[in-house]
Amino acid sequence: MEIKEGNSQTKLYGLVLSGGRSTRMGHDKSLIQYHDLPQREHLYNLLSQVCDKVFLSIRKEQRAEFAPNVATIIDRDEYKGPFNGLLSAHYSNPKVAWLVLACDLPLINLEAIKQLIKERDVKENATAFATNKTGLPEPLAAIWEPHGLDNAIDYLKQATSSCPRKFLINSDIKLVFPKDDIVLMNANSEDDYKEVLSKLESH
Repeated sequence: MEIKEGNSQTKLYGLVLSGGRSTRMGHDKSLIQYHDLPQREHLYNLLSQVCDKVFLSIRKEQRAEFAPNVATIIDRDEYKGPFNGLLSAHYSNPKVAWLVLACDLPLINLEAIKQLIKERDVKENATAFATNKTGLPEPLAAIWEPHGLDNAIDYLKQATSSCPRKFLINSDIKLVFPKDDIVLMNANSEDDYKEVLSKLESH
């Protein structure tokens, strides 16, 4: 899982973003079971197959939900939105790249994750999935390089928006288009949840 570039090696760590408030869903999205496990555990298991180490990104009050041996990174609460978990991870291990997955991606699979890793460009700030429909980067289904996260910190010092997608749109990144856009479907509401279940039942 190491990318060799010159004399340097960049390890690839996995990060499951599971510290969100899930306000639109009405209950914790990371605990929904689409694949016979809470979604955060399902994604953790997927990333464990392709990353050197994997961590769950959580809020401080969530730590009691996990056994002591479960690797977690507690949000530092220095930034708004997804950058909170992402940059908390970067500060904890600033020399590694992070393969980040949001817990509201119930249809992402190992094949898609391996495609993202295979097409990774370590010279760019990030390698991000984008749907064929929109062509826009998905910051929470992406590999963020350490120098890209350093650049994000600099960006946030003067940016009016803390949206990671806006940062990627204006950055040097590699876009990866999945074989099927469905793997990037977000499930953020009860209607989304029902749609995902119907798709899982049809496969």
